[in-house]
Amino acid sequence: MTGDLSPLLVRPEMAAELLGIGRTKVYELIRSGALRSVRIGGLRRVSATALAEFVAHLEEEEAA
Repeated sequence: MTGDLSPLLVRPEMAAELLGIGRTKVYELIRSGALRSVRIGGLRRVSATALAEFVAHLEEEEAA
């Protein structure tokens, strides 16, 4: 059953891989507020929604 589900939250390293950028850049984007993230205890995670919104925002900026 879990094979059918996509993760709702990913580690910053996975977010970097999905975006095709480095881990350090993901942390920069999180710190600046450009990429939303959540904290679960001591863990930082990025939601699938936040990734999609970030990419959509980049595309909007590029089109402007």
